Amino acid sequence: MLYSCSSLLFSLHYVMFLYLLCEGKTQLLPKNSTIKAVFAFGDSIVDQGNNNNITTIAKCNFSPYGKDFVDGKATGRFTNAKTPADLIVEELGIKELMPAYRDPNLQVEDLKTGVSFASGASGYDPQTSSIVSVIPLSTQLNYFEEYIGKLKGLVGEKEANKIVNNSLYLVVAGSNDLANTYYTIGLRQKQYDIDSYTDLMVDKAEDFIQELYKLGARKIGVFGIPPIGCMPCQRTLSGGLGRLCVEEHNQAAQLANTKISLALNGSLSKKLPQSKLVFIDIYDPMLDLILNPQKYGFEVVDKGCCGTGNIEVVILCNRYMSSTCEDGSKYLFWDSYHPTERGYRILVDQMIKKYINRYLKGFCISNLQEQQHHEQREQQYQHKRQLQDTNLRFVS
Repeated sequence: MLYSCSSLLFSLHYVMFLYLLCEGKTQLLPKNSTIKAVFAFGDSIVDQGNNNNITTIAKCNFSPYGKDFVDGKATGRFTNAKTPADLIVEELGIKELMPAYRDPNLQVEDLKTGVSFASGASGYDPQTSSIVSVIPLSTQLNYFEEYIGKLKGLVGEKEANKIVNNSLYLVVAGSNDLANTYYTIGLRQKQYDIDSYTDLMVDKAEDFIQELYKLGARKIGVFGIPPIGCMPCQRTLSGGLGRLCVEEHNQAAQLANTKISLALNGSLSKKLPQSKLVFIDIYDPMLDLILNPQKYGFEVVDKGCCGTGNIEVVILCNRYMSSTCEDGSKYLFWDSYHPTERGYRILVDQMIKKYINRYLKGFCISNLQEQQHHEQREQQYQHKRQLQDTNLRFVS
């Protein structure tokens, strides 16, 4: 009886532990047990400062960028404080900030838990990055390959492969292809209609993901394109006197998102065994923030906090030419293109709940199944003991 009570008590404690683990926030997982590190590729949404030391106008390592960051420092992040990359590693309990790979002050320990290779103003279309001389996705892959070599030198080949294979990869691109290369500059409009151009974008996205897979990535989250027609700068440039959301641009984003999602869930998943490819919808959550600002506590969603908020972005948003709003938390957008940290935080919280926990669910299910098997074995053992006790009493 004492054994039975002890076993029951252990089972109850184990079930309670699993419940807390699976139903609670992801930080309850043992540190880095499931996601070893997080890596980011793509554009300014997750550029942590990689553009700082290259010759381009697409940089923001000057105030008022970083106004609400640690010590009010401009680090090259295209917002007032933290980016989605920072918020994701923070939410997963990995570290507080994700550094840029090209940061000259990068700490060796950060190589173990992830860095960003992203470059502001880049895109799937190679022409997008070449227009403003930023780091294309192909070069970001080269940097990742270089990183793997450094990691092997730091922790050994076996551990390095384990980190690479068991990390989360974020790919954020496509907005610049549509908003800048196709619509604002318009060079690609002479070669493609929007249907064929989004096909080009998807082809390039597939190529990138396959190359990333060859280097060891297995868990890849691909961010969809937001409603670019509602960005303040697009309202100003193409939304008429009323600065309305540009429906044509939003429809293009939806078209590209549909094609990317189908590719991830279809042909790519079949081509890449043991991969976990997830399309992360940003369009609908972002549009909800814009259409229902009061639900989230925003007061301004059609302008940025920097300057007039209508057109200022990168070099136009500077301390000499642009003042900033008093309270950035009331604004969805920091400049005319990028959200504030508060806007990002709301989107990331939704994303974590919908996508990251879904991935972790496999861990929980496997452990719950293990618990069920444990309980079945325990019941069989107790039944066997009862039969033996009965036989002993009968013999006595």
